[in-house]
Amino acid sequence: MIYPAIDLRGGRVVRLTEGKFDQEKSYGDDPLAVARGFRAAGATWLHVVDLDGAKDPAKRQTPLVEKLARESGLRVQTGGGIRDEAQVAALLAAGVERVIVGSLAVRQPDLVLSWLLSFGPERIILSPDVRLDAAGIPRIAAAGWQETTGVALDDFLTGYLAVGLKHILCTDISRDGKLTGPNSALYAELVKKFPTLQIQASGGVSSLDDLRVLRTTGSAGAIVGRALYENKFTLTEALAC
Repeated sequence: MIYPAIDLRGGRVVRLTEGKFDQEKSYGDDPLAVARGFRAAGATWLHVVDLDGAKDPAKRQTPLVEKLARESGLRVQTGGGIRDEAQVAALLAAGVERVIVGSLAVRQPDLVLSWLLSFGPERIILSPDVRLDAAGIPRIAAAGWQETTGVALDDFLTGYLAVGLKHILCTDISRDGKLTGPNSALYAELVKKFPTLQIQASGGVSSLDDLRVLRTTGSAGAIVGRALYENKFTLTEALAC
């Protein structure tokens, strides 16, 4: 499954490099038009990140996310600074199919475990963002990738599998927004270790060959953003892969 991505900041479509707000590139001020373009190309899902909400919960762009969910013709998964159950419920009520939970899943696992039980494993995606340590072990970063928690990815996932975790979106931070190719070895290893998980790969996709390689890893999906906006390939071509 290909998930074309829209990152929202101030109502605009942007991309950041390594999550850094001072490394932003804008790709237009009409997210709905972009989403409808994805639908016209054959997409069925849309990946939306609310960058304003990630930085300040008071500035969440929920009405815009709802507009995308209601009017784009696409199924929407979205995240960005999800911090409490009311935000999850509001997004689901707004027509979002899945809510992405990041840093909070590391910092307050008991809380997020309760959400998985309350809303069900089809409605919650955990999004561990990782950096490889000196030994090559993926460890989770938090706070918009600005800090490393020291938590090993495998340990993190094992805890959530006990309550039925089904979906994860894993980003290798070192690859994000750089068009350097995804960390296919990471995803292949995760699929091997955790066969019941539906794993979405994120970060670094720059060519159709990257998508073909990701498919061989057994990943359930791939997030594609900057490569589409910079015309490395078309969404139609990506879907055909």
